[in-house]
Amino acid sequence: MLTRGFKDQIYDVYRYLPPELQITSKFMTDPVRILVKRDELTLEGMKQFFVAVEKEEWKFDTLCDLYDTLTITQAVIFCNTKRKVDWLTERMRTNNFTVSAMHGDMPQKERDAIMSEFRSGTTRVLITTDVWARGLDVQQVSLVINYDLPNNRELYIHRIGRSGRFGRKVKLHTHPSCET
Repeated sequence: MLTRGFKDQIYDVYRYLPPELQITSKFMTDPVRILVKRDELTLEGMKQFFVAVEKEEWKFDTLCDLYDTLTITQAVIFCNTKRKVDWLTERMRTNNFTVSAMHGDMPQKERDAIMSEFRSGTTRVLITTDVWARGLDVQQVSLVINYDLPNNRELYIHRIGRSGRFGRKVKLHTHPSCET
């Protein structure tokens, strides 16, 4: 279940269990527990940029401007909902941008194929939900865009952690909307 993308759902259930309960001991041999203080959830060496966008409908034009302006080896664009991923993917393709999309409603086989294409560099821009925020690394990712701000700071750290490893810098463009 952990390798099939259910990690977040398992964690949601686990949060409600008593702290002394050790469910992983049944499945793991000599597990190691790593504790990190909440205030230490940062990533060194990241270049982060903030782009203020006053209206939701202006975010797409701003994204297109960024896409046209920057040199991108590979990029990941995060959205908060599957519907937004589908909408943004269609809108980008309609405007002649080559992008791929991935979210939890897609069959695992299709997600694996999309990831394989992205890892090989066949596709350079991946629009996704947080299904991709944890546990997947693609060395060539040089840009992470939060089209929608994540709901908590841990998720923010996991999103921007998809890039910047292996000594690479990250340019992060966050598109917050003043309207909800």
